[in-house]
Amino acid sequence: MSSPSSNLPALLGGIHSPADLKALPADKLPQLAQEIRDLLIGTLAETGGHLAPNLGLVELSIALHRVFETPRDKILFDVSHQCYIHKLLTGRAEAFHTIRQFGGLSGFTKRSESEHDAYGAGHAGTALSAGLGMAAARDLAGDDYNVISIVGDGAFTCGTTLEGLNNISTTTKKFILILNDNEWSIDKNVGALSQYFSSLQQTDAYEWLRDRAKTIIEKMAGSTARKQVTKLVHAAHGLITPLSFFQELGLTYYGPIDGHDTERLEKILRIVARQDTPVILHVITNKGHGYGPAQCNPSKFHGIGKYNVEDGSTSKGAVPTYSEVFGQTLSALAKEDPAITGITAAMPSGTKLDIFRSHFPKRYYDVGIAEEHAAIFACGQATQGLKPYVAIYSTFMQRCVDIIQHDAALQNLPVRFCMDRAGLSPDDGPTHHGVFDIAMLRAIPNLVFMQPKDEAELAAMLVTMNGINDRPSAIRYPRGCGEGVPMPEQPQPLPIGRAEVLAEGTDVCLLALGNMNSVAAQAAEILQQQGISCSRVNARFICPLDESCIMQQAARHKLIVTLEDHTIAGGFGSAVLELLSTRCCGTPVLRIGWPTRFVEHGTQELLRAKHRLTPQAVAEDILTRLNS
Repeated sequence: MSSPSSNLPALLGGIHSPADLKALPADKLPQLAQEIRDLLIGTLAETGGHLAPNLGLVELSIALHRVFETPRDKILFDVSHQCYIHKLLTGRAEAFHTIRQFGGLSGFTKRSESEHDAYGAGHAGTALSAGLGMAAARDLAGDDYNVISIVGDGAFTCGTTLEGLNNISTTTKKFILILNDNEWSIDKNVGALSQYFSSLQQTDAYEWLRDRAKTIIEKMAGSTARKQVTKLVHAAHGLITPLSFFQELGLTYYGPIDGHDTERLEKILRIVARQDTPVILHVITNKGHGYGPAQCNPSKFHGIGKYNVEDGSTSKGAVPTYSEVFGQTLSALAKEDPAITGITAAMPSGTKLDIFRSHFPKRYYDVGIAEEHAAIFACGQATQGLKPYVAIYSTFMQRCVDIIQHDAALQNLPVRFCMDRAGLSPDDGPTHHGVFDIAMLRAIPNLVFMQPKDEAELAAMLVTMNGINDRPSAIRYPRGCGEGVPMPEQPQPLPIGRAEVLAEGTDVCLLALGNMNSVAAQAAEILQQQGISCSRVNARFICPLDESCIMQQAARHKLIVTLEDHTIAGGFGSAVLELLSTRCCGTPVLRIGWPTRFVEHGTQELLRAKHRLTPQAVAEDILTRLNS
């Protein structure tokens, strides 16, 4: 084995590739698992990250890399936020302290980062279909490597996962699907599938029969005899437990087994690796395993910022987050309006619909990781006179674009789409940045689309949405704390399609959307020192645009500057350009926003500085344009 790294614990420091792991004596694996957990807990306390999911996958990750040969064998993680141990075991341990830091390791699998990362992902429902595609490509090439897709029980509610399940047995004869069953996605799993997986765990008789059969199978020399005994055991399984629909889909079912028993995991993985039929291995893991605070509160520690290692405590900001304002305001509205419902896709705590749930449990719906279903479900409610608010992160609402257009807008159904984490989602990186939603939605007819400049205006926009009963509406708001402004006791609705003039000037009009209003205000102060007089307008509405206000500002100023927490291509600034072009207005426009490429991960401050979205950079670019 290689010599250990001085900055890492003894065993982990000696693992620079899966080959080093394979050479490690089996009796050292418990110590290695503990070293990995200690490193995860200590490092993520400083960097933040997905702690609980990774603590639950330590032993399974070790067993996978002791049995299979990456990068030849392909290991895919659904969502892939639970890939940290995989990174540690494939040559990235020394760089682990950089995870989710600018220029450092990604918090997800990333093909450009390592040849061991077979598939990059940050959304649920990808691993099964992508893995099946790899298996099909392997079969066409006449190769025989293994493809292993690891899918959490929460992701089995995803439509793409169910679609992929339907196609496994007709696509390939060699495929390994691992069901990582911990009863959680981000929050507690819901629905019939979750209950079904639980039922598979509850038969001691089948456990005894399977263990006895496994002992017999491992001693048998002939593959034909082994297959016959295996078939008999699985046939008995249908009599002892609820009939496995996996078998009806053509998958050979193994499990459930303890996902924290490395020795047993290795043995069963070596068995399934030799199968010439698609298999599903049901592994029971404990999210947050080995760290008390995470075990007690796996939802909090699913994805967490900095925390105190000793007790898992985190500091709460004095200013409420936009998500909290959303949950509190919606709850207040629902007290007066019994037609309001709250819908989320496995994100009650992230979207803060859990606040609404605590007040109105019968009007709250968590559909699991099934964003498309959530949106159509809301459309169905809207046809019956309810007022559904669908709260989903911007990056995941992308999956609902078809429904927003085809089901909601086409039928003028008053569904209210609330997009949390719109704009930059800094440390999670390109899979989670919500910088494409304006471009995807603003061309849809009949849609009212808004973004607030602060938390008070968010409350007002939620009130505004509640009064829109003849068409769909959407609101986008950022991750994190608000601006710290006072909250009104009774938020008032806004006039639809009307912008807000915040300051009058003569040279430049800063037309800002949402949280970029604070950047515009600071840039205006810098320009004032240079003798440049600025008007500032809070756009408020993406659809419909306040065309009258924009044309008036264009007629009065030398330059229109649009600012948005969104990609430049197809965004709010593009809408303003289109308006001026249609009206044959020659006032030049400078668009400020994120570049038209996938933005890396890093802190908000660092990324804004790099991509010139700071007040100083905005002021400099305006001066350059004025002087050109």
